[in-house]
Amino acid sequence: MTPVLRATQGVTLIGGGTVAPGDATLALARAPVVMAADGGAAAALALGLMPAAVAGDMDSLPEGAQAAIPPRRVHRIADQVTTDFEKCLARLDAPFVIAIGFAGSRTDHLLATLNVLVRLRVPPCLLLAGGDVIFAVPDRLALDVPAGTRLSLFPLGRVTGTSRGLRWPLDGLVLDPAGQVGTSNQATGPVALALDGPCLVILPRAGLDAAMKGLGLSAP
Repeated sequence: MTPVLRATQGVTLIGGGTVAPGDATLALARAPVVMAADGGAAAALALGLMPAAVAGDMDSLPEGAQAAIPPRRVHRIADQVTTDFEKCLARLDAPFVIAIGFAGSRTDHLLATLNVLVRLRVPPCLLLAGGDVIFAVPDRLALDVPAGTRLSLFPLGRVTGTSRGLRWPLDGLVLDPAGQVGTSNQATGPVALALDGPCLVILPRAGLDAAMKGLGLSAP
């Protein structure tokens, strides 16, 4: 699939949902290139940001916002099978993505976004949602977080594995979205995970830099 945006630095991807105060500042300090998903372009412009690219089916991009963006940066993708979030990630060539504006009043939109996080692993994507940072767990992950840090694991399929540094270890457990999940676990110090299956890590947003380091990502 031909990328609509190629970037050598991290990309802040803005959606049309709620952009909480400080989200853009936090993301842009680590991912300075801006891309928007459909109506997220209006949110970007309201923040004083000009997207390097906008992608989506363009069913929620106001005409005024579209008129303010150079036409060559607007990429209409007509299919109705994928979400605008997926349309963007699948057509983005960048070291990593920090996504904001993909959580808010539409729970179905958030669930669809979480689904995409575990299906599309390239580029790696970290989602800021409420007070959390959420990302898909690779097969092996080391997180240098302080003792007492909340660390939730939410499976989106059958997940098994081992852990070190968790108050409630994963060894011998089977996690499943329709069975046992791993919410509200707690780090006792640096954490090491070895997991088999599609799973999300949910950390307090203060853990964003630890998550990036664990995923091997570097900010400018």
